[in-house]
Amino acid sequence: VLPASLAPYGFNALLGWGVTVLGMGVIARVFVRLVRQFPAADGPYAYIQATLGDVPAYLAIWCYWVSLWITNAALAVGAVGYLVAVVPAAGQLPPALLALALLWAFVLVNLRGVRSGGSVQVLTTILKLVPMAVIILLGLWLLVTEPAAYVRHPPATPCSLQGLLAASTVALFAMLGVESATVPAGRVRDPERTIPRATMAGTVLTAAIYVLVSAVPLLLIPQDELAQSAAPFADVLERFAGAGGGRWLAAFVVVSGLGALNGWTLLVGELTCSMARHGTLPARLARTNTNGSPGTALVLTGVLASAMVLMNYSRSLVEGFTFLTLVVTGANLPLYLFCAMALVILWGRGERPAGRDLLVLGTVGTAYSAFALVGLGREPFLWALALGAAGLPLYAFMRRRRRS
Repeated sequence: VLPASLAPYGFNALLGWGVTVLGMGVIARVFVRLVRQFPAADGPYAYIQATLGDVPAYLAIWCYWVSLWITNAALAVGAVGYLVAVVPAAGQLPPALLALALLWAFVLVNLRGVRSGGSVQVLTTILKLVPMAVIILLGLWLLVTEPAAYVRHPPATPCSLQGLLAASTVALFAMLGVESATVPAGRVRDPERTIPRATMAGTVLTAAIYVLVSAVPLLLIPQDELAQSAAPFADVLERFAGAGGGRWLAAFVVVSGLGALNGWTLLVGELTCSMARHGTLPARLARTNTNGSPGTALVLTGVLASAMVLMNYSRSLVEGFTFLTLVVTGANLPLYLFCAMALVILWGRGERPAGRDLLVLGTVGTAYSAFALVGLGREPFLWALALGAAGLPLYAFMRRRRRS
């Protein structure tokens, strides 16, 4: 759905992608450097705790946890647009109702245990790349056979700093996750070598795919039409590959989107359970059911994600998706900001191996994270700020409880 979210910004979207790729390349390097400084640590929480202290570490992991269940809301809303393209009759139902049905279907799947939830992941991960590959190949084929198609409907929105700032922040949602390889760092063989390779290769490959699949719809579909599209990939295929093609492509997107929703549901349940075991959330959230699944945690995060869907019920599907992705981005940014600041702290301590590399990466990473926070816009920024602040009373309560 992201090409529709970026459509109002015109060519600012492509410039914004450039800024996002460069910025997230720096953030990826920040995590690479932190892995080398803390090869035995268990990911970002440990990096921040060792440099900035307990409160920033808690805020970062709290905001990250919040971003996971809001991501589930965004994925459910995004999948609905393509589901309607596959089954038009589903369009007669309220989009929010469909999104809630998808959310709770995967809560139920994961309540049956990790093996049940994990069994659908391999296939859907492969299928996730199919629609993107089709769009890229179609774009290349048109470039060779019908290059005039790329200049028929140029976006009319003028390039501006404000447009660039906003577009780069919208695009950032697609690049979230560069920290993922560092999370199990303490259990990875040869982490100083393995994790940097995975982080940088994953960042570059992901960026290349997403820039291409965003550019093709932007250049081939009229701007106003693309901005209202709930299924941009399907619309591109319908327009240039004949009737029916878009519906088949939409089916692949639905399957891959549901696979992503399943995976994030599993992840947020496990993260909630882990945080409860470590005393940052109430202990009852660590309870498992007879299937070994964190049942209470899954139900709680399902309720929270449902609330986010319902609160965006009055928006159009594309508007609701865009807003949720901006809130998710805002909730992720403290993790990136604090990890970049951690490098500056390490440089100040004279850590080795260090040199100016720590200072440069830390400074640029901090500046980019601040830049992205500004680009969120007032409403998503306030939402992200409020959701982050909501964790402070719980932190104080849990800390006092541990002491007693």
